[in-house]
Amino acid sequence: MRPAKESPRTLRALFEEHSAFVWRSLRRLGVADADVDDMMQEVFLVVYHRLAEYEERERVRSWLYSICTRVASSQRRKVARRRENVLAEPTDQSVAPTQQRQIEEQEALRLGHQLLELLPEEQREVFVLYEIEHLPMAQIAETLGCPLHTAYSRLRVARMKIVADIERVRREGKSP
Repeated sequence: MRPAKESPRTLRALFEEHSAFVWRSLRRLGVADADVDDMMQEVFLVVYHRLAEYEERERVRSWLYSICTRVASSQRRKVARRRENVLAEPTDQSVAPTQQRQIEEQEALRLGHQLLELLPEEQREVFVLYEIEHLPMAQIAETLGCPLHTAYSRLRVARMKIVADIERVRREGKSP
């Protein structure tokens, strides 16, 4: 189906308003930094093609997130088939105190992403949307197509798993 004539202007507005949300969502759904820009393009191509059909304008973030989940899932399958395992190794060089803080922040962010990747997809989606994107649980349940109580249950289990993984990392002193 061909998008309506007004779509490019609306698409541009959607991109300008929600591109940061889409970027964060893709990253938190397990898309590698190197692939996020390409996957953002994929998301907004889907938006372009479906914009004329989309009617619930007030729930655009939920709609975009559902597109992000499908694009990220597709990307994870492609990466799994490539069988690449790219690891960013920290340097062994001495660094200035401000650089040390930057490295610590990068390591904390990396650990956070690793902890999110350990969660099953259903739990990760609810956790990211509720704890990080601050969407209401009713909207999350609707977006994911699950009952409200199921969404709350997934959040509770995800929180418990993350706390347990953090405690394990502290005990062992290594990455998850």
